Amino acid sequence: MVSRQTSQRIAFGVITLVALIVVAPIVLMVGYILFEGAGAISWEFLFRMPRDGMKAGGVLPAILGTFYLTVGTALVSVPLGVGAAIYLAEYAADNALTRAIRIAIINLAGIPSVVYGLFGLGLFVLFLNFGTSIIAGSLTLGIMTLPIVISTAEEALRAVPQSFRLVSTSLGSSSWQTVRQVVLPQALPGIITGVILGLERAAGETAPILFTAAAFFLPQLPESIFDQTMALPYHLFVISTQVPGMPVRIQYGTALVLLVFVLFMNLVATLIRRHYRRQRVW
Repeated sequence: MVSRQTSQRIAFGVITLVALIVVAPIVLMVGYILFEGAGAISWEFLFRMPRDGMKAGGVLPAILGTFYLTVGTALVSVPLGVGAAIYLAEYAADNALTRAIRIAIINLAGIPSVVYGLFGLGLFVLFLNFGTSIIAGSLTLGIMTLPIVISTAEEALRAVPQSFRLVSTSLGSSSWQTVRQVVLPQALPGIITGVILGLERAAGETAPILFTAAAFFLPQLPESIFDQTMALPYHLFVISTQVPGMPVRIQYGTALVLLVFVLFMNLVATLIRRHYRRQRVW
């Protein structure tokens, strides 16, 4: 018979092998994008308008457009998502209705992004007459991000020990005071994780903004939330499939900028989570 130590080593070896199989392609892909795109990164590429049919110049409008859409998505999804999570975790009764709502939220998280894009086109662009604009794209991405924010925020709130609530209530605090002053600060690292996961997905989506916000090319920056905007995911799609003779280095340079944009969001979230985790008392 195989000894317990041998079985443990085999299990650890299999787990390590599986982890390498999963991580290696991602590392290779990121490394290849970095290798191919680093040569395109320059001051002009990051801070100039595209020119010559987007075969030269920079991607400044796409960077700013992605930033605007990400901020707009956060303004829509974070208050609604965290508020819904607080209600489900702290106030809603455990009955058939709330269980059905949770199942619906999970199902909404799995809907393809193109469906959200068509929904945004019908509701925000046509029915509400926002047109193809930053606000229409932000609202669409915000709705798409909501299920992720609600699910992760609710789990973070439920992870706070019940004893914290009992002690706060016994000291005379109201239910809302307990949530605001005790539960939310302790759950904040998990909530931030969910928010960043949702925003990262929104920042890299093409289909929703294709119908609601993105423009093929704009000679100037947007001046209001009711203007169209360029965005890195759609711009990358355009220069990779719709522009003949596009230099490969510009394609990979754009992909690298989008990758760094998402990784920077991750870095900021990690620093914020670390700060609040140090303040935990459990």
